[in-house]
Amino acid sequence: MLRRRRYPSGMVAYVFDPPPRPAISILGTDAMFPVRRILCVGRNYAAHRREMGGDDREPPFFFSKPADAVVGAGAAIPYPSATADLHHEVELVAALGSGGADVAVEDALALVFGHAVGVDLTRRDLQGAARAKGQPWDAAKGFDRSAPMGAIRPAQGAPPGGRIRLTVNGAARQDASLGDMIWNVGEIIAQASRLWRLAAGDLIFTGTPEGVGPLVRGDRVEAAIDDVGDLTFTIT
Repeated sequence: MLRRRRYPSGMVAYVFDPPPRPAISILGTDAMFPVRRILCVGRNYAAHRREMGGDDREPPFFFSKPADAVVGAGAAIPYPSATADLHHEVELVAALGSGGADVAVEDALALVFGHAVGVDLTRRDLQGAARAKGQPWDAAKGFDRSAPMGAIRPAQGAPPGGRIRLTVNGAARQDASLGDMIWNVGEIIAQASRLWRLAAGDLIFTGTPEGVGPLVRGDRVEAAIDDVGDLTFTIT
């Protein structure tokens, strides 16, 4: 049986009910931020580049996760299949409230609705194997529940520039300053807009500092960014 839904353009028939759109909570309101897609920046902190065996002179690059990889704070995230080396990567996330193509750096911050704490969960063993063969990272980065995020704090002037940190079971793993980013938020958005037409609902994970490491079942992860918020989840 076809499922029909009414939209402003009229009735649309589907062969099954479309799933709800992923969404993240917004601080200070009951409204939700609908997620369109997730873009991620790799190696945007010099120390992390060295940690992962890269050259400081290499520019950051982009990869993506599906929108339904997002999961909110407090989640119990099952240890993913097909890996024995799950890693955490804490990141500042820019949530876009508008978009465009070929956006100038000086105009890029006007697209930002707000910021959040995010963690890019990574099947590190699969990533290493893919990198060695020159293959895509989709299975290493884009699996279910691989993008836990805290609530979005609406933007207030300049992007946050304070401390970013992550602990596992209370032990410090990552601790750095957002000022250590090689490309700042405006530059990242401008560069992304040259590769895709950005739109409201896009999330951009802006890279992780050094200190990435493994997670096992039972671990409690706590992450925070000054003037942005925090995020807690567990691996089950």
